[in-house]
Amino acid sequence: MTIGFLSHLDLNLYAFRLPVMLELKRLGHTPIAIAPDGKYLQMIRDAGVKCVTYEISRKSLNPLKELKAIQNIYHAIKPLKLDILHTFTAKPNIYGTLAGKAAKVPKIINLVEGLGSFYLEDDLKSKVVRTVIEQLYKQIFKLSNVVMFVNSDDPEYMVSKNIIPLEKVYKIDGVGIDTDEWISKNSQNDDGIVKIIMVGRAIRHKGVVEFYEAARALKAKYPNTIFVYVGGVDEGNHSALDEAYMRSNPAVEYLGERSGVRELIDEADIFVLPSYREGLPRTVLEAMSLGKPVIATNVSGCRDCVQNGETGYLVEPKNIYQLGEAIEKLVIDKEKRVKFGQNGREIAIARFGIDKIIKAHLKIYGVI
Repeated sequence: MTIGFLSHLDLNLYAFRLPVMLELKRLGHTPIAIAPDGKYLQMIRDAGVKCVTYEISRKSLNPLKELKAIQNIYHAIKPLKLDILHTFTAKPNIYGTLAGKAAKVPKIINLVEGLGSFYLEDDLKSKVVRTVIEQLYKQIFKLSNVVMFVNSDDPEYMVSKNIIPLEKVYKIDGVGIDTDEWISKNSQNDDGIVKIIMVGRAIRHKGVVEFYEAARALKAKYPNTIFVYVGGVDEGNHSALDEAYMRSNPAVEYLGERSGVRELIDEADIFVLPSYREGLPRTVLEAMSLGKPVIATNVSGCRDCVQNGETGYLVEPKNIYQLGEAIEKLVIDKEKRVKFGQNGREIAIARFGIDKIIKAHLKIYGVI
């Protein structure tokens, strides 16, 4: 069986799809990574997986360029004689499905990893974009065979809006995490210092402002706390925060974008993600696998992995007081931090382990 994995970003395929592709290859099938060329596509080649390239403008809304992108995908996949085309994120889902149908691919699978930032605001632009996305998805989902979702809220919303029939919905617990790799090498700090970390793009929708303000108040009350933020400035995002803001709060140590976040999370005692909406937050799963208690918001994605009062706390989005209160509870209670971390590690293994997620993919492909 030949299965194409289509993304508009080679990093997406390398970081999140490679384990599935390698397992397919081990079982005697032919996985093919299809994406614009880049260093991560070369790393996929180096891992022994065939790669095919095409051109697309990630941020363009020019109709002529978009039509050209669909043609490029068609010309890339037509000679491959795919049995299955699996697409990821909005543009590849839409353009890939159209190209896949034109290329007569027998089975097309879409993966919706989240509904995006336009579902967070109610200004005119957001409403218009939401309407366009939903109308496009409604037509695309008629053409695809299966649509995978990583949380419970997104498919419920789309079914309620008659965008997709329930029988095409397939729920999966994210992209999976290698819990043998993401295992803690550090215990909770014994020196009286409590380190709190947040990892994510520097945008308002991640809850950065709330984290910064909670840190300001708690640092004054608990001098033994250290607040750390890891994540690069996302200048192309309409809710981006600039580097001047990220370095403006003396209560928070801003580290910028880092590649080795595993060690940084492992050095912390508490992980925080006060995001306004998520697909299924990978960073939260990483923190859970490392045995860290997690404080997140009671929103799509976060509530699919954090169990309130068992692995951490869920607070309301944009609520600085609740966020600070939850952090304070764990700052003063090491025993609870340890217990929540242990519970999170167990859930990471049981629900989100990479072997379980690979098996779910193989099942939907029909190879097991």
